[in-house]
Amino acid sequence: MKNAPLAFLPLCVILLLALPAAAQEDKMDKIPDYSLKARSEVPVEHTWKIEDLYVSETDWQAEKEAVIGDIAAIDEAARGWTNSAAAMKRLFDLVSSIQLRGTRLYSYASHQSNTDMANTRFQAMLGEIRTGFVQMSAKLSFMQPDILALGAERFAAYLRQEPGLTPFRFGVERILREREHVLPGEQQRIAALTGLFSGVPADASGMLNNVELPRTEVTLADGTRVLLDQAAYQRLRTAKNPGDRSRVMKSFWENQKRFENTFAILQDGVVKAHWFDAQIRRHPDCLAARLFSEDISPEVYRQLIRQVHAFLPSLQRYLALKQKMLGLPEFRYEDIYASAVPAVDKTFTFAEARRVIEAALKPLGPDYAAPLRRAFDERWMDIYPNKGKESGAYSGGVYGVHPYIKLNYNGDFDAVSTTAHELGHAMHSHFSDKTQPFPTADYTTFVAEIASTFNEHLLVRHLLKTEKDDLFKLYLLDSYLDGFRGTLFRQTLFAEFELAMHRRVEAGQTLTADWLNAAYLELTRKYYGHEQGICRVDDYIQSEWSGIPHFYMDYYVFQYSTGIIASLALSDSVARGDRGARDGYLEVLKAGGSDYPLNILKKAGVDMARPEPYVAALKRFDSLVGEMERLVARLKKQKKF
Repeated sequence: MKNAPLAFLPLCVILLLALPAAAQEDKMDKIPDYSLKARSEVPVEHTWKIEDLYVSETDWQAEKEAVIGDIAAIDEAARGWTNSAAAMKRLFDLVSSIQLRGTRLYSYASHQSNTDMANTRFQAMLGEIRTGFVQMSAKLSFMQPDILALGAERFAAYLRQEPGLTPFRFGVERILREREHVLPGEQQRIAALTGLFSGVPADASGMLNNVELPRTEVTLADGTRVLLDQAAYQRLRTAKNPGDRSRVMKSFWENQKRFENTFAILQDGVVKAHWFDAQIRRHPDCLAARLFSEDISPEVYRQLIRQVHAFLPSLQRYLALKQKMLGLPEFRYEDIYASAVPAVDKTFTFAEARRVIEAALKPLGPDYAAPLRRAFDERWMDIYPNKGKESGAYSGGVYGVHPYIKLNYNGDFDAVSTTAHELGHAMHSHFSDKTQPFPTADYTTFVAEIASTFNEHLLVRHLLKTEKDDLFKLYLLDSYLDGFRGTLFRQTLFAEFELAMHRRVEAGQTLTADWLNAAYLELTRKYYGHEQGICRVDDYIQSEWSGIPHFYMDYYVFQYSTGIIASLALSDSVARGDRGARDGYLEVLKAGGSDYPLNILKKAGVDMARPEPYVAALKRFDSLVGEMERLVARLKKQKKF
C-alpha cells in the first residue's frame, strides 16, 4: 500500500527498517548485487550521504555563482594587499574561502559523476569548476612575486601585528624559500595559463587506453572468444589456465604495440613539459624541480632505488616460491598475477568486513575508533557497484564536512583490504581537518599513502594471528606479498624508468618508441630475474610502459614505495603495543600539511633520508616470504596443498 502508516507494517519490518545498514546486512546470507541496477535503484543506506555537501543541484548552482562572484572580487582585494597586515589578511581570507568552497563544489560534481558516469550533466558541472580553478590560478599569479617583494622580515612583523595571519605562515614561508624559482608577475601568469593544455598528453593517452584503442580478440582454451578491453584484460590475466594467461597478455600488449609511436609522442611531450617547467623556474633538473617544494632531497629518491636493488633477491625468492606453488616448469611474467593458492571459498559481508577492520585497528586506540565508527554509521561510504559507476576505489576529504569513500565492494578479501586502505585515507583527512586550519589541512602525496597502507599492515597482522585455517592464511600471505610486490618493487621499477626518461630528455634527446621499449624491457628483466632464470620476461612486455597512466604525473609513483616503507616502520611499532609510537602516528595524521613531509615523519621516529626504514621494510618482506615457505611445507605435509 502506498504511503501506508508505520502502524500497519508488520513488527519485523519495523525492526528491520530501524536497523543501520550494517546490521541489516547481517540478516543477509549473501552480498547484494546492484551492478546492473540504475543508480536510483540502489538502497540509500548503501550510498554515501552526498546531501551533506549540498541538499540539491539547485543549491550547488547557487553556490557556484556566489563563488564566481567572489573570484571577481579578488581584483579589488588585491590592491595594496601587502601594504599592511590587515590588507594581507583580507586577501588571504578571501582566497582561502574561495578555495574551500570551490573544493566542495568540485567534490560534489566529481562524486556524483563517478557514481553515474553516463550522466553528462555532472560532467558539465565538473568542466565548469575546472575552468574556474584555472582562471583563478591565473588571476592569483601576482601573489608569489608580491610576497617575495615583501620579504621575510616584513612578513614576520605582520605576523606579530595580526595573529590571524598564522594559518598562512607556512605557505608564505614556502614561497619565500622558492625565491630563486618564482617568475616575475606577467611570466608567472603566462606559466599558470599552461594549465589549460598541460594535461592534454595524459588525457589523450587515457582516451586511447580506455576508450578508442581498437581491441583485439583472443580465443581461450575452452573456445570462448573474448574482446580484450581493459576490464577483460585485468580479469583474465589472473586466469587459472597458464596458456590463457599467456594468450591474454601477449595479445593485449602486441595490440598495444601497434600504437607505440603515438604513445611515445605523448610520453615525450609530457616529459618535455616537465623539463620546460624546471628550466623556466631555474631548477637543475626535473627531479629537483618536483621535490623542491616539499623539501625532499633527491637522495631520498636515489636511496629508494639503491635499497630495492639490494633486495631484488627477496622478490625473486618470492617468485620462485610462486612457481613451485603453481606447479609450473617455468615461471613467466604473465604468471605474476595468478593466485598461487587454490581458491579459498571465503567471503565477507560488509558487516563482517567492518568487524574485522575495527578489530584490526584496535591498537590505534579510542581516538581512532570513534571516527572510524562514524565512517560506517554516518554513510561516509558508497559501498556497492551500480550501473554506470566508476570502477575502483578512492577516498576524498572535504574540509568542514567529512571524507567520502567510493568502493565497489564484492566481498572477497581484496575488497576488505581495499576498504581498510581507503578508511586509512579517510581517517588521515578527518584528523587533519579537525586539527589544522584549512590552509594547512591538505597533506602532501608523499605522506598520503602512509595512512592507507598502515591499515593494510594491521589488517593482515590481525588475520594472521586470529585465523585458524592455514590455507586461508597462505592465501592472505600471497595476497599481501603480491601487494607488496606491486606497491614497493613494481612502483620502484616505474620510478627508475621515469628517472631514465627525464634524464634522456634533459640531455636534449627524444623519447622514441624504440628507446622506451628497450629501456622498459631491460629494467623489467632486471627486477624479475630474467637472466637468472627466475622469471621469463618476453619481448612483448616492452610495450607495457604505454599503459601506465602514472608516467604522465611527474615523479608521482615513487611515493607509493616510500609510503609503504614508512607505514610499515610505524605500524610495526604500533602493533607491538608501543603507546609512544601510536601517539606519534596519530600526530602524523593530525599534522596535515603544516610542515614538510620528511619533518613530519621524523617527529614520529622515521627518517626517510637514512637507510634504516628501507632495510627494515625489505627485511620484513623477506621474513614473510620465509613464513609463506613454512606454511606451504606444513600444508604439503598434511596433503592440503
